[in-house]
Amino acid sequence: MFIFDISNALTLVLMLAATVLLIFLAQEIKKSYINAIVLFAYLIILIMHVAQIATLSEEYRYLLSTLSRCIAIDFIFVLISFFAYLWVDDIEAKAGGKKSIDNSLDWFWKKV
Repeated sequence: MFIFDISNALTLVLMLAATVLLIFLAQEIKKSYINAIVLFAYLIILIMHVAQIATLSEEYRYLLSTLSRCIAIDFIFVLISFFAYLWVDDIEAKAGGKKSIDNSLDWFWKKV
């Protein structure tokens, strides 16, 4: 059974570097859709890992701990990319002079 093991240290570092670079790119060009694509990709990976756990047969039960770690890491990446999307959306809205999608985190952005 093939699993996309993001709990592997090298894969984790590469995914973190790619995420940070895409967040920086989105912040520089002030386009929040880049972070929305990243968020959507991490949600797809999360759904894939949950589906693999749900359909795990007895012969692959040894993969349960690996898949559980992958799901925990997926949630962390979803959280990071969600906050990055909200942050860049706020930057994009201020640069374009329009209203942001959600202004409930204004207190947080002022401290950043």
